[in-house]
Amino acid sequence: MRLPPWLKVTLPADRHFGQTRKLLEDLGLATVCQSARCPNIFECFGCGTATFLLMGRQCTRGCRFCNIGLGMPAPLEADEPARVAEAAVRLDLATVVMTSVTRDDLPDGGAAHVAAAIRAVRNRRPATRIEVLIPDFQGDAAALQAVLDARPDCLNHNVETVPDCYPRVRPQASYEQSLTLLARAAAQGFVVKSGMMVGLGETDAQVRAVLEDLARAGVAAATIGQYLPPSRRHMPVARYVHPDIFKEYAEFGNRLGLETVSGPRVRSSYHAGEVLDKVAGRSGAAAS
Repeated sequence: MRLPPWLKVTLPADRHFGQTRKLLEDLGLATVCQSARCPNIFECFGCGTATFLLMGRQCTRGCRFCNIGLGMPAPLEADEPARVAEAAVRLDLATVVMTSVTRDDLPDGGAAHVAAAIRAVRNRRPATRIEVLIPDFQGDAAALQAVLDARPDCLNHNVETVPDCYPRVRPQASYEQSLTLLARAAAQGFVVKSGMMVGLGETDAQVRAVLEDLARAGVAAATIGQYLPPSRRHMPVARYVHPDIFKEYAEFGNRLGLETVSGPRVRSSYHAGEVLDKVAGRSGAAAS
C-alpha cells in the first residue's frame, strides 16, 4: 500500500542531529532509534534525545515486525552501563530511556545488566528521570524484581499487539505473561507504561479491549502507533490507520485513566519526559 501523506517525514537540517549521532558512535552505544529505523529519529536526535539499546544489536527472538537482527548475541559489555551514563551527562538529559534486545540466552534475561545501567545513570545524574523498556524475561518474576530494585522512574513493557495477532506477530511471547509483568510492577507502586502498534490485522474494538486490559493491570500510560514494515522481508502492513482514529484511541484510553499518547508516528519512548510529567500531574490531581 502507498504510504499516506500523514506518515511522510521531511528530513530537517539540524546540527544537533549530527552531534548526537557522533557522540553515540564515539561511546560505542547503540540506539533503538537507529536499529529499529524509528521515523522520529531526526526529531529526537535533533533535540539531544535518544533511546539507548542495551546488550548488543542481535536479538534471540525473531518477531516479524522488528528490524533488530536475529542471531547469536555477543557477550555483555561490562562497561556499557558506564558509557550510557557518560552519554547522559554529555547530552545533559533530563530523561533517559533505555531499552534492550531480548536475551533469552542469559539466565536472567539480562536483568542485572539493565539494573546496572539504571544505577550508573542515577549515580552520575541523580535528578535525571529513568525509563526502562524491558523484555518479558520469559515471565521470570525474580528478573523483573532485579530491575525494579534499581528503582527506575518508569517501567515500560510493550504488549505490542492484540492477543489474536500474537501467533503471527509475536509467536515466542505471551499476551497474558506481558500483562502479568505489568501488573506486578504496578502493584509495587511503580509508574508502569505499555504500548502497541496498529496495522497488523487488528480491529478497533480489539485495540480498545487491550486498553481496558492495561487499565485493569494498573498501567498508568499507553502509547499507540502505526506499524511500518522495516523491509519487504517483514510482515506487510494490513492498514494505515487515519489520524482521526488514533485520536479516538487516545480519548478512549484517557477515559479509562490511562495517559494515552496515540498517533501515526508515536513510538514507545516518544516524548517520554512529557508523558511522565502528565502521569505525575494525574497522580497529583487524584491525590488532591
